[in-house]
Amino acid sequence: MDDEFQIEVRIDIPSDSDGFIRRECPNCMLQFKWHDGPASEEAEQHVAPDSYSCPLCGQPAALDSWNTEAQVELAQQAAMPQVMGMVNDELASIFRGVKGLTYEPGNDVAADESVPLTEPDDMVIVASPCHGYEPVKIPEDHIGPLYCLVCGSAFAV
Repeated sequence: MDDEFQIEVRIDIPSDSDGFIRRECPNCMLQFKWHDGPASEEAEQHVAPDSYSCPLCGQPAALDSWNTEAQVELAQQAAMPQVMGMVNDELASIFRGVKGLTYEPGNDVAADESVPLTEPDDMVIVASPCHGYEPVKIPEDHIGPLYCLVCGSAFAV
């Protein structure tokens, strides 16, 4: 099987009433929120960075590294019917033409009827002094320095 398979799955990641979506740092595993889309006209004028820094631990990671466990699980559930369909198709093609063997695919996996994600209105909004156009929401009980989402510079509130 040298062929590469691609699956496109679209899921809804909800935002809170302020337009922030929940993110999880791949380094410290703590959760915070960043704004879903430009937060202001100034933000629209800036090019998106190649990576973001965690506002809680300061460690950088690629833009696609910040999903929460619940978001990843939802994407996996949404992809499963497509994956199983591809597996069944591949097995059927392998067994096609093999004398004395037949392949009967199992029942198709139905799309999971999981409950969609919801986003509570929790956490407090903070903006770094250096890139204030990219505010984040952090847990109310966070103690210690914060870090700019864009450049990783430490700051205090």
